[in-house]
Amino acid sequence: MKTLLLVDGSSYLYRAFHAMPDLRNSANEPVGAIQGVLNMLRRLHKDYPAEYSACVFDAKGKTFRDDLYPEYKANRASMPDDLRVQIEPLYETIRAMGWPLIIEEGVEADDVIGALAKQAEKEGIKTIISTGDKDITQLVNAHITVVNTMRDAFRKTDDVLDVAGVEQKFGVPPTQMIDYLTLVGDTADNVPGVEKVGPKTAIKWLTEYGSLDNIVAHADQIKGVVGENLRKALPWLPTARELITIRCDIGLCEHFDALIAQPPDKAKLLALFDHFEFRSWKRDLDKLADGPADATSGSSPTAPGPQASAPQQLYTPDTRRLYQTVVTEEALDQWLLKLQQAELMCFDTETTSLDAMQARIVGVSFSVTPGEAAYVPLRHDYFDAPTQLSLEGTLSKLKPILENAAIKKVGQNLKYDMHVLANHDIQLRGVAHDTLLESYVFESHKGHGMDELSERHLGIAPIPYEAVAGKGAKQVNFSQVTVEQAAEYAAEDADITLQLHQALYPQVSVSDKLLFIYEKIELPSMLVLQHMERNGVFIDSHMLQRQSNEIGLRLMEIEKQAFELAGQPFNLGSPKQLQEILFGKLGIKPLKKTPSGAPSTDEDVLQELALDYPLPKVILEHRSLAKLKSTYTDKLPKMINPQTGRVHTNYNQAVAITGRLASADPNLQNIPVRTAEGRRIREAFIAPPGAHIVSADYSQIELRIMAHLSQDAGMLRAFANNEDIHRATAAEIFGVERTAVDNEQRRYAKVINFGLIYGMSAFGLAQNLNIERSAAANYIERYFARYPGVRQYMSDTRELAKRQGYVETIFGRRLWVPEINSANVQRRNGAERAAINAPMQGTAADLIKLAMIAVHQWLTAEKLQSKLIMQVHDELVLEVPDQELALVQAQLPILMQGVATLDVPLLAEVGTGNNWESAH
Repeated sequence: MKTLLLVDGSSYLYRAFHAMPDLRNSANEPVGAIQGVLNMLRRLHKDYPAEYSACVFDAKGKTFRDDLYPEYKANRASMPDDLRVQIEPLYETIRAMGWPLIIEEGVEADDVIGALAKQAEKEGIKTIISTGDKDITQLVNAHITVVNTMRDAFRKTDDVLDVAGVEQKFGVPPTQMIDYLTLVGDTADNVPGVEKVGPKTAIKWLTEYGSLDNIVAHADQIKGVVGENLRKALPWLPTARELITIRCDIGLCEHFDALIAQPPDKAKLLALFDHFEFRSWKRDLDKLADGPADATSGSSPTAPGPQASAPQQLYTPDTRRLYQTVVTEEALDQWLLKLQQAELMCFDTETTSLDAMQARIVGVSFSVTPGEAAYVPLRHDYFDAPTQLSLEGTLSKLKPILENAAIKKVGQNLKYDMHVLANHDIQLRGVAHDTLLESYVFESHKGHGMDELSERHLGIAPIPYEAVAGKGAKQVNFSQVTVEQAAEYAAEDADITLQLHQALYPQVSVSDKLLFIYEKIELPSMLVLQHMERNGVFIDSHMLQRQSNEIGLRLMEIEKQAFELAGQPFNLGSPKQLQEILFGKLGIKPLKKTPSGAPSTDEDVLQELALDYPLPKVILEHRSLAKLKSTYTDKLPKMINPQTGRVHTNYNQAVAITGRLASADPNLQNIPVRTAEGRRIREAFIAPPGAHIVSADYSQIELRIMAHLSQDAGMLRAFANNEDIHRATAAEIFGVERTAVDNEQRRYAKVINFGLIYGMSAFGLAQNLNIERSAAANYIERYFARYPGVRQYMSDTRELAKRQGYVETIFGRRLWVPEINSANVQRRNGAERAAINAPMQGTAADLIKLAMIAVHQWLTAEKLQSKLIMQVHDELVLEVPDQELALVQAQLPILMQGVATLDVPLLAEVGTGNNWESAH
């Protein structure tokens, strides 16, 4: 039997646009959706060879459904400009590849697909429909199959939907899908169903009554609220059903001979790939056979602009699933031999907890070859769980491999696994790669979770954790997951991670700059951070308890003061009550509104109102203290690890586009230092007896980086002469001798220096200094007149960001600004400010990471007892035994200042004390 392959091109197009990175050619034209669609078409022809094929797209303009129901698809946002401009070039390329392309006016792609499929059925031709649209499943029968490539193209289940597959997935057979969708509605197309009727109710009714018509006939017998809702919806249901039904009688004139794939137009493809700058596909054109299946065979194209600077070969995933559950010593020994002989082994743990310091191993998984993996269950302890290998015995066999630095390892977020293994007295060595960090270095503006990476780079949707362990209140510990489910999930994790490395590393290594960031900064930083997290920091819980009690008393006083100012008691934490007091009872004019239209009481509003009214000032103080109490003085003592007596934060490397670390559980980077209460919290971070806290940070690091980047002669001279940069700026702006600059002028200059590198406007500067806007604008103009290199740097950086979609740190970290060409003025302006500041903030992040690595390596090489315990922005915090104090104090500045050579000297300042605050 011959086969017809029909592709829902419109669903491909949107999926590719949202899934692919923001690829652009050197003319800054977006090409990511084009590359994504062509990749998916290639994969389809490879996996589902067919005698006939067509790629079907929606036509522009209205269809009969819009006439039937004007609100049809009214909830959809307008097509993004970056997607719209890719459509015609994509059509041209698909035709040049030899694919028949169909666009029919007045109907949707679904209707065209339905008509062709039914026509093929009459002629004895089998049809495969590739789409992610569930509406198409109404067509499925013995001759028509749906391939859900949009979601799970390479999974064992939810891959090919035949009659049984549709019923298994939706709970009803294909013959009832129209009735099912009519009842539940289609939110994507803005087609309402019956209110409060979801899949379970729809399945129940259809099982009981057999059809929608029969449900309607018995509507008066259906009890409860859903019965009332059904009766209310009766007049609407015929329209909903007509909207959802695919029209297969639209009178297409296509003959199947017209759907035979044609040889690719090599000359046309060459010109198109040249324009898109798909370099590897251009090279492959000479190898093409006479058929469209080969027009995009082999690797994906190299895309230019934001994603690549030189030709590269992208990875084609291995779709095999050769997974083994290891439950015998013989099978384990066979895998251990594979691991010992492998060039690179992927390793993953399944554990009892997300708390890395507390988690214990439930099982381990490995992969050394794409498509092949193993899971070793060790501690699944549910009722009737099968016999498993001994945890202690298995780990004792694994330990020599895991601790062997010559056996190279790759994983996803290996810092977590390093902690877990350390909980079992195993020190993971030989860490060669981490896919989380590869993704972060390559595309920091995207998500870096394994599932998201797999879908984006491999086109594979892995089994989600919730599918095996449940979610919410019903989620179980992994030890309660059945071995069968756990094995498929965990083995797939190892396999996918190995394949992700093979997909991502070539894209990182194509750029020497990105490779430096990855191999010399991020990977070594991960190893240092794991040590730092493990070290933890001592907390004086009694001091925090006293502070908490004092803050509690102060909060009561402030609350009483607020009641007096308001003339009545009220809930200070209630925005609604605060609105009523401020804008109702007190008659204060609102400054802005919330999205719902109510007067805003956010912090910015209260800060502005506090300049003129006492109550907002009191509310702000109450909020600040209440946050300190709940976040730190109350919470920190509860977070002390009972085994170590210390607090252990988690540093996330892959969050900020700039490369800065994010601290969580607890967040040690947001403890306020501008208030006395915030500084007192730092007093509770103490050194143990016989040791001191040492703090070392870079002085005015971002201004020094600005001087280097801008090459402004005035700034370079000031730093070269070790002058006070704020005093030097004040002298330039106010036109006085530096010796004559007073404290107020220096303060103004400091605000201007730091404000401008963060993109502060004249309005923002006026607010900050509480001066007229015209005066602020005058100061800014004087600043740029004295420092013209800074103005030029800002202008050049904005233009560079617009051209390539990112800017770079001095070391080559890519700092993405996705909205730099946004049509929304506010977003575009925000992106421009970010583009100006990001190279400074990002370079500062690179420098402190390099410093952290240098310090850790020195401590290790010298076998010192001193240890890094925190990294907070531009500051390193160490715990130093008294006998090593003088050595560390002398060496720290040398190490930190020596990690890079800029056109201005780096300056690191060191402080010492019994606690963190006194070390400043």
